[in-house]
Amino acid sequence: MVTPRAVRSITRAFFKQRSVAVAIAVAFGVTLLHSHAARAQGTVRGSLTLLERAGAASRDVGSAVVYLEATSHAATPAREPVANGSIDMKHREFKPHVQFVPVGGTVGFPNSDPFSHNVFSNSALGAFDLGLYRSGVTRSFTFTRAGVYAIYCNIHARMVSFVVAVTTPWVATASNDGQFSIAGVPAGTYRLHAWHERAPDVVREIVVAPSGASGVALTLDARGYVAKPHLNKFGAPYAMTRADRY
Repeated sequence: MVTPRAVRSITRAFFKQRSVAVAIAVAFGVTLLHSHAARAQGTVRGSLTLLERAGAASRDVGSAVVYLEATSHAATPAREPVANGSIDMKHREFKPHVQFVPVGGTVGFPNSDPFSHNVFSNSALGAFDLGLYRSGVTRSFTFTRAGVYAIYCNIHARMVSFVVAVTTPWVATASNDGQFSIAGVPAGTYRLHAWHERAPDVVREIVVAPSGASGVALTLDARGYVAKPHLNKFGAPYAMTRADRY
């Protein structure tokens, strides 16, 4: 014979098990949602226009760097291995003209010319001087602070390049027609930065859906740019000798 006390005990056990099952189901569902959100990564696509003085043509819009800075916790990037870069020296030119790396990344400067170069930067973010070195040699520098570093050769005044160190994995350079594409961007809100050596930076906030964002239009104003000669690593004008002419 089943007593009332036994009935109450069986009932409590049933509801306890049911509550545990519900809790497990809810936790599993939340885990799936978080997993789906983590996988929901899209591509940010857009175009960049460089405003020039009347009659001037934009020939270097492909030197622009575009990157995203997360403003929402959901878009915090996962820690990834630090990537490095390379800027070659060939025909008295730095190639590429602009190189981006994550903060902490190292850029190598191989000398592919048949004569010597001396790579240096007087940037307040981190000045360096790699010294004079010959053909076939590579020397490097690690960029530990975010920002733009102007890079020069102490022998050849016309050699100029830029390293852009960023704190985000979502970064790209524009193509020669101004188009840009940044893949693997989680849904969230971001500050979109655009940099070009001849224009003030542009920053705007965008919202990225799980499928990404498209049609993002940016305009950089280069109409106020005035080219100025830079100084050598000693802070003095370059001495133009026969061996240094282009």
